[in-house]
Amino acid sequence: MLWMLFALITAFSLSTADTLSKRAMAKSDEYVIAWVREGYALPFIAIAFFFIPTPHLDKTFWLSVLILLPLEITALILYVRAIKLSPLSLAIPFMALSPVFIIIIAFFLLGEWPTTSGFVGIALIAIGAYLLNVKANNLGLLGPIKAIAKEKGSVLMIIVAVIYSITSTIGKIAVQHSSPIFFGFFYPMLLTIALSMVVGIKGALHQVVSRPITFLTIGIFTAIMILFHFLAISMADVAYVISVKRTSLIFSVLYGRVVFKEVNISERLLGSILMLAGVISITVF
Repeated sequence: MLWMLFALITAFSLSTADTLSKRAMAKSDEYVIAWVREGYALPFIAIAFFFIPTPHLDKTFWLSVLILLPLEITALILYVRAIKLSPLSLAIPFMALSPVFIIIIAFFLLGEWPTTSGFVGIALIAIGAYLLNVKANNLGLLGPIKAIAKEKGSVLMIIVAVIYSITSTIGKIAVQHSSPIFFGFFYPMLLTIALSMVVGIKGALHQVVSRPITFLTIGIFTAIMILFHFLAISMADVAYVISVKRTSLIFSVLYGRVVFKEVNISERLLGSILMLAGVISITVF
């Protein structure tokens, strides 16, 4: 069960990077922090290239990457902005919606009807999302749902979940035309290059070296997340690894309480646990 330990390390590292990113945005904007998460992780990830064979990369691979990059950059910037605007315990759990959107897209584009476990997963995620803002039920039964719409970070994270539901499909094509390990380490390099252009256009590229210790720490945890993610999927089925990785929802809620003194943690923790159960129901069963 070593893969499970690696997947848990992946989840913890992701939540830690998110927490450090939120703190860093007191003095930096989302464009700089988006670059930091990729750019400062790159030197550690690049070491892996000495041990990974380079597969033949055809036109389909490069076309997939060309489509992926603008979507991933948009998602990453919105993701970082979401955790800046809202409490971690309210924003991060909405990443659990990504498998729900994958099911919806598959239904409309491919006519694939959800399985029983898929319906159960969707129901659990919906109930969990409701519980995140259950304190707003004093405004009526729809109060918690209306509260989501008023929380800018939550709305942005839902958009991110939609984008990631699309990129996960395109990413599979890129992996099929390269290799999982190669793509996992090569793609962050391309993403960093593309982000450098975006941050450069914003005139903020010089800021990425303004706080080296803080930024390096974020990069280290991002690199740990990427490295252990691929170690885990090299040992176990991807669906199982992703399900364990989603325990990052729980870590983020706890970080929200411990680091940022966020309130209403008990119901948000319960909501996150239900959403995690929903993800497991969809991806594993």
